[in-house]
Amino acid sequence: MKKKFLIILSLVFTLTFSVAGLGFTYLNSSGSEISVEAATTTAENRTIQTKLKRWGYYTGKVDGIYGPLTKKAVRYFQSKNGLAVDGIVGPQTARALGMTLSSSGGNSLSSSDLNLLARCVHAEARGEPYTGQVAVAAVVLNRVKSASFPNTISGVIYQPYAFTAVDDGQINLTPNSTAYKAAQDALNGWDPTYGCLYYYNPATATSSWIWSRQTVVTIGKHVFAK
Repeated sequence: MKKKFLIILSLVFTLTFSVAGLGFTYLNSSGSEISVEAATTTAENRTIQTKLKRWGYYTGKVDGIYGPLTKKAVRYFQSKNGLAVDGIVGPQTARALGMTLSSSGGNSLSSSDLNLLARCVHAEARGEPYTGQVAVAAVVLNRVKSASFPNTISGVIYQPYAFTAVDDGQINLTPNSTAYKAAQDALNGWDPTYGCLYYYNPATATSSWIWSRQTVVTIGKHVFAK
């Protein structure tokens, strides 16, 4: 009986998510694993990049975005310093870098928030260019930071009439790996909208009010505005 319980418990954890270091692993609709790293803060990312650049591990811009180039530099640093080479700045790697991660970054990220943000990206922007998918996630996060909107990801996404995907039920679709990566990039500080709070498709938008907003950038079929 005890053995059967342990097997069931193991299956439950496998089918939901697992945490390793500061990473999450999900199963997509085809059963493939999707691994993403919990975000450090933008300020911490800049510190990581600055240190690695100074020591010759990183050659990119110090922009606070934990992108592929930064991850590659972290892996190089880890390989040269006897650390687990996973590309994630967890507690041990942070100590080796001479820094302490804040309580607001890293492992404080809720897996349910990341999953919901990825679902929003998938429902609202699948088929759009990758930058456009990151941009949709960034708009959600910009609203979280704004005093004019709810201060949580779920509050923003489920605010009445805020997103068409919630109204028509597409928010419940299973996100693909691209949606998870786009959500992660936005959480890591990439904002292709430059602070926008709104986006719309000019071909389908029916609200006259949205046309009055200041347009900042157009990505794919979406116009992003303040």
